[in-house]
Amino acid sequence: MAEADLPDDTAGGNALVVRPASRLENLAARVSLMLYQLSWRTPLHKMRITGKLPLKLLAVPADPLPGDEVRGTAIRIGKFRLMGMEQSIDAIDYDRLSLPPAFVDYIHRFDWLRDLMAAVNRGEGAPLAASIADKWLIANGDKPRLPGWRIDNSAWRFLNMAIAAPYLLTSTDLVYRSKILNHFARTARHLDQSAIRATRPFDRVCGWVGVVAASLLLPEGKARRAMGEHGLETALSDLVFPDGGVLSRAPQQLMELIALLSMLRQCYIARQEAVPGFLNDTLGRNIPALLGLTHADGGLGAWQGCGHIRAERIEALVQASGVRARPLRQALDWGYQRVSAGPAVLQVDAGPPPHAKQALVGCASTLAFEFGFGRQRIIINCGGAGLAGANIPAALARGLRTTAAHSTLCIDDSNSTALLAKGQLGAGVVDVELERRDIDKATRIEANHDGYARAYGFVHNRVLILRSDGMELRGEDTLLPHAKYRGREEVAAHLRFHIGPDIEMVLAEDRRSVMMRLEDGSSWTFATSVGTIEVDDSIWVDEDGRPNPTRQLVIGVNAPRGGMTIGWALKFLG
Repeated sequence: MAEADLPDDTAGGNALVVRPASRLENLAARVSLMLYQLSWRTPLHKMRITGKLPLKLLAVPADPLPGDEVRGTAIRIGKFRLMGMEQSIDAIDYDRLSLPPAFVDYIHRFDWLRDLMAAVNRGEGAPLAASIADKWLIANGDKPRLPGWRIDNSAWRFLNMAIAAPYLLTSTDLVYRSKILNHFARTARHLDQSAIRATRPFDRVCGWVGVVAASLLLPEGKARRAMGEHGLETALSDLVFPDGGVLSRAPQQLMELIALLSMLRQCYIARQEAVPGFLNDTLGRNIPALLGLTHADGGLGAWQGCGHIRAERIEALVQASGVRARPLRQALDWGYQRVSAGPAVLQVDAGPPPHAKQALVGCASTLAFEFGFGRQRIIINCGGAGLAGANIPAALARGLRTTAAHSTLCIDDSNSTALLAKGQLGAGVVDVELERRDIDKATRIEANHDGYARAYGFVHNRVLILRSDGMELRGEDTLLPHAKYRGREEVAAHLRFHIGPDIEMVLAEDRRSVMMRLEDGSSWTFATSVGTIEVDDSIWVDEDGRPNPTRQLVIGVNAPRGGMTIGWALKFLG
């Protein structure tokens, strides 16, 4: 797939410019949300979300997203499965789910309905769906509380239940059917009240998506639709950059947004209504931004907590959106650069981490890169910090957020942006300067960041030059003395290159080069101009949160106060 054209040959300045809210604004928003959530426990909120029951859904939207047949088959035999975890359905206490957060959301959102529908027909699946839904409603239907009634979970549950209505409403039990229809109405009213109060941009989008979906699928929705579409358009403008990326810079959140908007689009189609221009426009920008982080094999690179996602999942999401587009070459707001050269793809994180309050799983990955050739990933990042669960404990997830878990330079085993004890991002990278231009038969990217300036007196400058046939990638990593901050006499620095799976490596006797043999039989060589190379253990995390063993190349040096440069090259041999 070709790439979207660049508007210019060069780019400079900050990759992300976000105005942080003032402390007073943040405090007011937090207090308002806290008081509102406390009100869920009062009779007043129950009165707000209780009203005349809808007698029917006006339409059943098609599901644009594929379910997981393996997970659906597990449900059929009485088990929920997710990210390597398994839970007996009969043993679940829906009143208090003692499971990892991702698993809790899977249940509260009714995402399991999609998997069940992928595995069994309605005749067999409807009784199972009704049994699980009824138990959930008994525990949570009349108790608006976190996390089940959290804004994003409520919106997803409404959409998933609407799409699976034939499974949920097949029962002849009138009391049960009344519970289901009542929950549609109560959730819609809950979102009416909640969407406008959400403090985080993504939560606001989720809330307004639910409001608009309810306006289309439930009776008497004209006023709700006008309010919902206005709120959604405003929320999307706050969340989505002009280039289609999202504030968190996290691909998994962009994927969730695309899925959410694709499902809402189907609600319009089911009612034979025109899809609003702003919704189509947003999806039209989201898809190129997401594709900009795909390799030549169609799979997604590992950025900002995302695992290495298979091509099939990306293809299904793009198909669900109804958008056909080329990958975005450079996204100055989204913060990523992509260079496609022959069968090779280079991806670079050319932006500072997201603002702490906007981060999903913020990683200290500035100036890291990934490089793939054909269907083989050669240089990667570990990824997976956002997939904590059965296979990734909290301590490992934290380690996967560090600078050392990415293919870039690390000073004194510290992070270019601090990771605080409670998980937030701290001080570090503020400014990233970028220049990209085409040179003779190659593309050259130069960028630098100030994450190590205050503590060590250095600016990290990285130059990457990819030959137009994709068969040679040259790099230069330089530590430049900062004009303001004075560093130590000497400090240890490590340049790390995490290697893709199934690559055999042979280190030369002088430890200045490595021969690499790829799974397809081709050979590459990696060489450094300074220091020596160590081959060390590493991991990469797949989309299901499973860590897989691999290796990394580490160039260790001692950097003097005056700075230094490490040149290196990755070449195709045949």
